[in-house]
Amino acid sequence: MAQLKITVYNYRMFDEDRYFRRFAKEADVEIVPVAEPPSPENASLARGSVGVSIITMPVTEEIVRIWHECGVKHISTRTIGYDHIDLVACEKYGITVSNITYRSGSVADYTVMLILMAVRRAKSILKRAEGRDYSLAGNIGTQLSDLTVGVVGTGRIGRHVLQNLSGFGCRLIAYTPLERDRSPLAEYMPLERLLQTADVITLHATATAETNHMINAESIASMKDGVVIVNTARGSLIDTEALIAGMEQGKIGACALDVVEQEIGILYGDYKYRQIPNRYMAILKDMPNALYTPHMAFYTEQTVSDMVEHSIANIVTEANGGVCPFRLTVSDL
Repeated sequence: MAQLKITVYNYRMFDEDRYFRRFAKEADVEIVPVAEPPSPENASLARGSVGVSIITMPVTEEIVRIWHECGVKHISTRTIGYDHIDLVACEKYGITVSNITYRSGSVADYTVMLILMAVRRAKSILKRAEGRDYSLAGNIGTQLSDLTVGVVGTGRIGRHVLQNLSGFGCRLIAYTPLERDRSPLAEYMPLERLLQTADVITLHATATAETNHMINAESIASMKDGVVIVNTARGSLIDTEALIAGMEQGKIGACALDVVEQEIGILYGDYKYRQIPNRYMAILKDMPNALYTPHMAFYTEQTVSDMVEHSIANIVTEANGGVCPFRLTVSDL
């Protein structure tokens, strides 16, 4: 039996290579590394591969069609999010799509870090200190124990965030549409009530048609004055125009974002000598009470290992006649 072949796009030598070598050897598969993101120009490099492994880069119908013609049966994104993939096209061409899971502590820990940085005005303090301004005025923070934190979405990561926050003495409230995702650490309530009640709102929902712009002008208007909004999930959960307006008007006291709309195709490039093709990133960068990090919450050694291992395992499982537990369909949109 011929050895299975997997083409890996956005193959990174500096962090992923050692894990791809390790897990490819364990699974007895051949890896075809492609440093660039998938495109119509390089999609044919996957010819002869049973599957492709990708990250958060656009996968259009044209790319899917070429992969289908090359014999690709499976697209595995080594990310939890999958809104960058045209699932309708994949179903049309009969290509299986899967995402992965990784240890929830990476994003959960990062979320708490962002919450603390936002309520303690860390961006302002650090920027002033760079210019040797060590004054107190305008930098007074708030203790987390005095606040009510609302967690929107309590899947694995959301529940881990609740666990992390439980040691701070703050009131914890939460919303989830799924009974199985409830945690005993939080008081559950309807989303509308949570948005009206919380001093800090942290988002951990999946990006779907239903959750698109769940934070918008109307919902922001219902929030407390000075609310802090944190997002380490997906940029599409927030209407960024409405968020910026809320910041400018003083309705929103601060935001801490690891994700933002229209970031796909920009991350993870080096733009220090170029114009950023995303006005939201440019505006947030210059707001004194807006923290923005470029989709880094997941990024730990343990997580990268998990992402590579599970992406390979998904493809191999399906190729050998099994059903991987992370298969996606159009109904997940």
